[in-house]
Amino acid sequence: MSSEQVLLVLDNICEHLATVVLDEKEYRSALAGAAAEGVLGGTVYDALIAYCALKAQATIIYTWNVDDFRRCGPEVAGRVRTP
Repeated sequence: MSSEQVLLVLDNICEHLATVVLDEKEYRSALAGAAAEGVLGGTVYDALIAYCALKAQATIIYTWNVDDFRRCGPEVAGRVRTP
């Protein structure tokens, strides 16, 4: 996709979804929690997404990476579903 196409897709997504961000304390807590669960490498990004989902009080987290998300602890694992 061209950069213009990507921006159009992002604009469309932003019209329908809310952005969830972690502040510094939440980010550090998320990383500490991931480390405590043995999350390594690129799966840390999945853990950060999972913590954002928890912050947003998501009841279901849809992902094709079910196993990676389930490594983020029981609070996340109970919400993970395949689309």
